[in-house]
Amino acid sequence: MKEFQVGPNEAGQRMDKFLVKYLPNASKGFLYKMLRKKNITLNKKKASGQELLQINDRIQIFFSEETFLKFSKKIACEYPTTKLDILYEDLDLLVLNKPAGMLSQKANASDVSANEYMIGYLLESGALTSSELSSFRPSVVNRLDRNTSGLLLFGKTLKGLQNYSKALKERTIEKYYLSIVKGDVSDKFILDGYLTKDEKKNRVSITDSQVSGSKRIVTEYEPLERYGAYTLLKVHLITGKTHQIRAHLSSVGHPIIGDLKYHGPGVILINGKKTPIKRQMLHAYEMIAENGKVFQAPIPDDFKQLLNTINNY
Repeated sequence: MKEFQVGPNEAGQRMDKFLVKYLPNASKGFLYKMLRKKNITLNKKKASGQELLQINDRIQIFFSEETFLKFSKKIACEYPTTKLDILYEDLDLLVLNKPAGMLSQKANASDVSANEYMIGYLLESGALTSSELSSFRPSVVNRLDRNTSGLLLFGKTLKGLQNYSKALKERTIEKYYLSIVKGDVSDKFILDGYLTKDEKKNRVSITDSQVSGSKRIVTEYEPLERYGAYTLLKVHLITGKTHQIRAHLSSVGHPIIGDLKYHGPGVILINGKKTPIKRQMLHAYEMIAENGKVFQAPIPDDFKQLLNTINNY
C-alpha cells in the first residue's frame, strides 16, 4: 500500500486530476474502477474522484509494488545537476543567474535546460521529493534567450509559480537589462511599436503601426557609458515579448553587439584589430518587485571584458 499526504501544491484540485498526474501510465477508466472498488481511498474512505483535495488529506493506494511501478513515472534520472549561480531562495522562489548558452526551457525533448537543472538541485537538496514531483512540476517563471544571461525566476511551489507569473503578466515587476549596442546613443528614449513573430523562423519584425498578428511593445533605454562607436545601455523592458529588446533596438539602428539574427556585428574593430563576439551582449541584471524586493545578477565576465576592451581604446 502507498499513502500520499496532500500538500499545498496539490490542495484545491480534484482528486481524479491528481491521480492522473500521480499515476500517468494508468487510464482514467482504470483509476475510476479502482476508486469504485476502494483500491484507492481518501482518508480511508471510499471516494468518487470528484472531491477537492485539502491540505493533509491522505490518499491510500492499495496496489502491489509491481502494479504501482507500472503506472507511475520514473523520474529520478531525468534531472541532472550542475553548478548553479543561485542568487536567492525561499520556500516558494528560486532566483538563478543564468549563464549565456543555457536554455531556460527545453526546445526539444533531448534538451537539458535551466528548468531541469533547477529541479535536479531541488531533488538533491531535499527541498523536493520524487512523489511531490509526480503531482506538481516546478518551473521557470520568465524566459531568457539561450545566449542572454541574467535573472531567471523559478517557482518552487504552486504558490510561487502562480504569484510571480501573475506579477510578470500584470507588469508589477520592473525588469532592467544591460546591453552593449552599435552606435553612439546620447539620450534617454522610449520606443513604442508593434512586434510580429514568425514562428517558423523564430524571428520577429517591428513596425510603427499595427499589422495582422502584431502586438504592441514598449521599450525604454538610456545610455550609461558612451564609447564613440558603441554604447552601454540600461534597458527597461516595459512589455515583455519574444526578442523584444533585440529587435526593437535593431529597428532604430542600434543592434546589440553579437546579435547576428538582428543585424548586430559579430566582429568589431577596436583600434584596427578585429575582435570576435560570441553571443549577444544582453544581460538581465535587475528586477524590482511590487513589495520592494530587489534581485540583481552580477555582470558576466565576457560582458565586463568587452566593456574594458572598448573603454581602453
